[in-house]
Amino acid sequence: MYSYVDRIRAVKLYIKLGKRTGATIRQLGYPTKNSLKSWHRAFEQGEDFPTGYVRSWQKYSDEQKQVAVEHYLNHDRCITGAIEALGYPCRDTLAAWIDELHPHVVGKAGGVQHSPELKQAAVIELCTRQVSAQAVAQKLAVSRPRGCPEFCVNGG
Repeated sequence: MYSYVDRIRAVKLYIKLGKRTGATIRQLGYPTKNSLKSWHRAFEQGEDFPTGYVRSWQKYSDEQKQVAVEHYLNHDRCITGAIEALGYPCRDTLAAWIDELHPHVVGKAGGVQHSPELKQAAVIELCTRQVSAQAVAQKLAVSRPRGCPEFCVNGG
């Protein structure tokens, strides 16, 4: 990824050298021919430079996104479990889909925000095992899904 200054330098040299891509790239050592032409086109049109590669097609269809999110919602809300069952996507992608299609679900514990002190007390209770994990979860109004590893509570 080239900085804004690098891109401006390349475009100005490209113009100075009579729009010769080969000479510009030889002198600077960067970018590719297509990148240079794209930067020049954006510069001439007064647009901002493209920030990076943008995929022109979706890797997953909308139907695949919906299937993955529905699986997550209907199977204990465990991201790891959904990914293992379906074989796609990665954790970050599934979390983004869940946030996109059901923004109220991921990591919000029913909309309740707990203080750091309360969270720390809950961790201490879990570590000392004075009460069960289920009791601690109920006290905080969060769920502990069955069949899902402990680190996967409320979406992992």
